[in-house]
Amino acid sequence: MDRSLEQATMRRVAWRLVPFICLLYFIAFIDRVNIGFAALTMNKDLGFSSAVFGFGAGIFFFGYFLFEVPSNIILDKVGARLWIARVMITWGIISGAFAFVKGEYSFYALRFLLGAAEAGFFPGIILYLGYWFPARYRAGVVSLFMAAAPISVVLGSPISSALLGMDGILGLHGWQWMFLIEAAPAVVLGLVVLVYMTDRPEMAQWLADDQRAWLVAEMTRERAGRTATARHGIVAGLSDLRVLALALVYFGTSAGLYTLGIWAPQIIKGFGLSTMAVGFLNGVPPTLAVVAMILWARHSDGTGERTWHVAIACLVASLGLLLAGGAASTVAVVAALSLVNIGISAAKPPLWAMPTMFLSGSAAAVGIATINAIGNLGGFVGPWAIGWIKDRTGSFTGGLVFVAGLLLLSAVVTLIVARAGRRTGTAGVAAH
Repeated sequence: MDRSLEQATMRRVAWRLVPFICLLYFIAFIDRVNIGFAALTMNKDLGFSSAVFGFGAGIFFFGYFLFEVPSNIILDKVGARLWIARVMITWGIISGAFAFVKGEYSFYALRFLLGAAEAGFFPGIILYLGYWFPARYRAGVVSLFMAAAPISVVLGSPISSALLGMDGILGLHGWQWMFLIEAAPAVVLGLVVLVYMTDRPEMAQWLADDQRAWLVAEMTRERAGRTATARHGIVAGLSDLRVLALALVYFGTSAGLYTLGIWAPQIIKGFGLSTMAVGFLNGVPPTLAVVAMILWARHSDGTGERTWHVAIACLVASLGLLLAGGAASTVAVVAALSLVNIGISAAKPPLWAMPTMFLSGSAAAVGIATINAIGNLGGFVGPWAIGWIKDRTGSFTGGLVFVAGLLLLSAVVTLIVARAGRRTGTAGVAAH
C-alpha cells in the first residue's frame, strides 16, 4: 500500500468534510441548549417554575426518540446531502418560532417539534463519517466533530448573554431576539448543504482519481472484512444486546451533557453573578473539555482500546457532579463543572467508535440511531429531575447527585459488557 497516497487522501477528506460538519453541529447545539440562557429571563416573563422549565427542556428528546431511527433509515436510503439539509432547515424554522412562546403548553409543543425535526442529525453524521473514514481514524475524527458541542457553549454563552441585553428593542424581550437571531444560521447552512455535501466517496469529484480509487477500495475492503462477524439487517440493529447496552451507557452521558447545557447557567448565576459574567464563566469548562476530548480520543485510537476510555471518563464526570453539588464558591463550582465537561466529552468519541465494529449496512444505520435515540432520553431525565428536585428542595444538589449516579451506572455497564464480550469471544464492544 502506498502510505503517502493514504495520508494525502485522508488529509484531503478531513479538510473537506470535518470543518463543515463541525460548523453544522455547532449551530445545532446552540439551538438545542440556548434555552438554558433564555431561562435567565424567560422563566420570569412567562411564569415558568423549575419543574415546568425542566420538563419542557427535556421533552425535546421524546420527539428525538420517536423519529430518530426512521430518520437514519431515510438518510441511508436518500443520502446525507438531501436529508441533512431537510433536518437543518426545519429545525431552524422551529427554533426561531420559540420567540413567540406564550406559555408552558406552546413551550412543550415547540420543544417536542424541535426534537422531531433534529432527529437523525447526530447519528446521521456518525453514519456519514463511517462512509468516509476507515475504523483506525474514526474516534479521532468523531472527537473533532463532537468538539463543536463544547465549542458552541464556549462561544455561544457570551453571545446568548449579549442577545439577552436587547430587551425592549422593537417591543421584544431579549430572549425572543436570541431565539430569532440564533435560528437563522441553521436555515442558511441547510441550503449550503445541498451544494457542498457529497454523499459517498464514489461521488467525490473533488478527490484525485487515484485518491478516490484508494478510498473506495479501502472502505470496500473494510466492509468485506466485517462480513463474517458483523450484523447487517434492520432487525439486527434493533435487537443486538450490545446496541441496547451502549444505549444505556449513552443515556448517562446524555443526562450529564444536558444537565450542563440547560442548567449550568442557572447553577453559576446562583452565586450572585451578572448575566454577562455567567456567559463567560459558562464557557470555561467546555474550553478545557475540547482539549481533553481530542487528546483522549487520539490515545484511544492509538492504543485501540475503547472500554476503559469510556468507563474512566464517565467516572470523572460523575465525580464532578458530586463536587458541583457541594460547591460553596464560584471557583469551586466552575472547577467541578469543568470535570463534568471533560469526562462527558472524553467518553463520547471512543463510545461512538464501538457500534461500527460489530454492525454494518442497514444494521449500522439503525443501531447507531437506536443508541442515540434511547440514550438521548437521558437528556430528558437529567434536566427534568434537576428541575423537579429543585422545586421540592430549593437546591440543585439532589438532582446533581442523581445524575452522577446515572454516569456511575454508565461506567459499570461499559465494563460489564466488555467482560461479557471477552467471555463469549464477541467482536466489537469488548475489542481491546
